[in-house]
Amino acid sequence: MSEAVDAARTVILTVDDDPAVSRAVARDLRRRYGDRYRVVRAESGASALEALRELKLRGAHVAVLLADYRMPQMNGVEFLEEALDLFPGARRVLLTAYADTGAAIDAINVVDLDHYLLKPWAPPEEKLYPVVDDLLESWRVTDGKQAPTTKVVGHRWSARSSQIREFLARNQVPYRWYSSDEPEGARLLRAAGEDGLRLPLVVTPDGTAMVEPDEAELAARVGLSTTPAADFYDLVIVGGGPAGLGAAVYGASEGLRTVLVEREATGGQAGQSSRIENYLGFPDGVSGAQLTDRARRQATKFGAELLTARQVTALEARGAARVLRFSDGTEVSAHSVILATGVSYRQLDVPGADDLTGRGVYYGSALTEAPSCEGQDVYVVGGANSAGQAAMFLSRNARSVTLLVRGPTPAATMSHYLLQRITESPTVSVRTNTVVEAAHGTDHLEKLTLRDTGTGETETVETQWMFVFIGAAPLTDWLDGAVLRDAHGFVLTGPDLTPDGSPPDTWALDRPPYHLETSVPGVFAAGDVRAESAKRVASAVGEGAMAVMLVHRYLEQS
Repeated sequence: MSEAVDAARTVILTVDDDPAVSRAVARDLRRRYGDRYRVVRAESGASALEALRELKLRGAHVAVLLADYRMPQMNGVEFLEEALDLFPGARRVLLTAYADTGAAIDAINVVDLDHYLLKPWAPPEEKLYPVVDDLLESWRVTDGKQAPTTKVVGHRWSARSSQIREFLARNQVPYRWYSSDEPEGARLLRAAGEDGLRLPLVVTPDGTAMVEPDEAELAARVGLSTTPAADFYDLVIVGGGPAGLGAAVYGASEGLRTVLVEREATGGQAGQSSRIENYLGFPDGVSGAQLTDRARRQATKFGAELLTARQVTALEARGAARVLRFSDGTEVSAHSVILATGVSYRQLDVPGADDLTGRGVYYGSALTEAPSCEGQDVYVVGGANSAGQAAMFLSRNARSVTLLVRGPTPAATMSHYLLQRITESPTVSVRTNTVVEAAHGTDHLEKLTLRDTGTGETETVETQWMFVFIGAAPLTDWLDGAVLRDAHGFVLTGPDLTPDGSPPDTWALDRPPYHLETSVPGVFAAGDVRAESAKRVASAVGEGAMAVMLVHRYLEQS
């Protein structure tokens, strides 16, 4: 950590119930250390503890605590004992009168006292500063580390804790995880006045504590943009997967006033992939998170706005404007819209799965959970590339990974290179003709019932981890009545709008719809949400770029 950060965040706290003594100690400390450390003074143990709780939540570091022994209600030893729960690494000094030296010596055993000072401490150059210098150096070497970051206190089997961790990770927000039953997690809970019954607790770098926050509240607190800067744009993109990010890069770079609206986190399903190895230009592969981060930075470099945790609930055409309504009732309008909402993983419809989601049952890679799988037996459900990539990634730490495939072989749905790697892996096995019949557990997943689709025989296996990749469905119910969709909910475009390829009856323009244009002129669809799309990262990016080209053509003719 840099000296500049130390100066802004590291605290020396002094507490004495005598105002004159309190001011004198603080004055001498500021004279020597005020340019490098923040000196905080209090006049009671209770007020000092309140200050420490606030500092804890703000992520500040406390290097030294100086407490007077003789204080009413709470003496110095009692204060230091409670302060240890919040800042166990802070160095501890007791200010005592000569008559209290016996108590000070006893306190060495009670609170592991680092030093006691006799009052008065004049001259400070001889009696105070050498002591504090040594304590600050000791603290700096062993405890003065780590820049302020978002903290998440939760439980391993808390579904909401898992969701919050995944949200922060996918949005590239640095955070530190603390289990609620570990000492530091318990300290943060106490500092926030929480008993741990509601989790997670999220503490932002500025000290704001939130219990079970929703994504919109959390996004705003951790610095993600959630509100559009304008009311009207040339182009609004709904969805931040590869197609949406591709459209944002090309739209903004070509001078269109562009805003991208994402419901959860940019990257979509591709952003959750542990490894993408068949994407052009990355011969060694690239993680979904890396690819997403580069695309996001590229889009913002060209001036695109990226909004996170905003739910779009309706699309409406008002004359030449295309209006999108958010879940909070606000709106944003544009000349044109690109729908790039992608797809979401289908849910496993078996007994027990819903109750254990986020507590051993996960949809998608859930990369934040991977470290907890070390030495465990893990099951991955699915036979396509996403399931295979997850199996290989999880096999790095897991004792075993079993890939459950409904059909006789994954060869029909999985790339050859990936299937070959799975076959060669000593820790990954494939069980074909196998489905999950039920998930069992109380507060977390404990067992799975598996069924052989050929023989009908069932088997119960013990596991705490199941990752599900069983196909995907578009989230397009909010478009009902706005644009034409197929029977599965995918958005129809261009020649696919009608069986014979002619424009739909509602089409009012003289020209036919462009290839990626929906049944509403000026509204386009790109990527996985579009009917008959290729469902590949490269094709999604290409469709995003192509959609922008068609937006230009539409705007020129409007």
